[in-house]
Amino acid sequence: MKALILVGGFGTRLRPLTLSVPKPLVDFANKPMILHQIEALKAIGVTEVVLAINYQPEVMLNFLKEFEKKLGIKITCSQETEPLGTAGPIALARDKLIDGSGEPFFVLNSDVISEYPLKEMVNFHKGHGGEASIMVTKVDEPSKYGVVVMEETTGKVKKFVEKPQIFVGNKINAGIYLLNPSVLNRIELRPTSIEKEVFPKIAAENKLYAMVLPGFWMDIGQPKDYITGLRMYLESLRKKSSAKLSTGSHFVGNVLVDESAVIGDGCLVGPDVAIGPGCIIESGVRLSRCTIMRGVRIKKHTCVSNSIIGWHSTVGKWARLENMTILGEDVHLGDEVYSNGGVVLPHKEIKSSILKPEIVM
Repeated sequence: MKALILVGGFGTRLRPLTLSVPKPLVDFANKPMILHQIEALKAIGVTEVVLAINYQPEVMLNFLKEFEKKLGIKITCSQETEPLGTAGPIALARDKLIDGSGEPFFVLNSDVISEYPLKEMVNFHKGHGGEASIMVTKVDEPSKYGVVVMEETTGKVKKFVEKPQIFVGNKINAGIYLLNPSVLNRIELRPTSIEKEVFPKIAAENKLYAMVLPGFWMDIGQPKDYITGLRMYLESLRKKSSAKLSTGSHFVGNVLVDESAVIGDGCLVGPDVAIGPGCIIESGVRLSRCTIMRGVRIKKHTCVSNSIIGWHSTVGKWARLENMTILGEDVHLGDEVYSNGGVVLPHKEIKSSILKPEIVM
């Protein structure tokens, strides 16, 4: 089987992290976002992954070459010269996706984190005999999304309703599809939307089916959702009683710590924290609901909550970071500095407090 991952745009919502690497290479729970998906695809027998990309393809491919060897899966690129929406890239990659086997192929949005029940999806797809399957997830506020209206028993999709003001259902497109090769004949090579143009036509012919996603789901393309997604991901590890989670007297709740990180005495870490490789957390530090990326040093008696600290940054003693503070790569915050939602671009030194949410260039 093959899979196409829609890597797409510039990742503007996750800046300043995406000023250093393309969005799919931003670390999530101590590994690049896209690796979570590639590993899940490999686990169910996908042999080739095509990345639909229009930004820094060489950076992506150079990075993924080592994983290609490690995982034993072929990774190639299909490069857009202009943005083609959510369906155009599928048409562009046609020659890479068709191999004459007639097997369906996966399409995934690169921002999505979930438990990836891909094996169940293959069984579901083969069972209904339609042309396309989409994964849907239940949400509390359907009026913010495009809602998929479907038959509960069979999963057959009746229609799509964009941001409904009256209740028509609570299931939305989760950005994971399984498509027969014949779907490629329905997509023109131009900027086009799979949700608004392609799927409604397949649904009108009674050939589109939706499977409700078990477990958690989150689009982690912006900081607030990234932190929420981390909480959900760590909780799902807890449910599987994963040995990956850290245990000990200075951990509270679900915490993921790379084995090469060093944590000093008297720290309290958690809940919902990921600490990456090579990090040094000095004594008396308090961390909660945050991601500390590779090579970061956090000095004594500092408190970090609801924040993302980018690669190789340092945070001074007795500092306090909160309210969705994001430090880009190689940012150096002085001692006793307070940041209330500061967003700091890479390679910057900050000596004075950031008292209200703002971007520091």
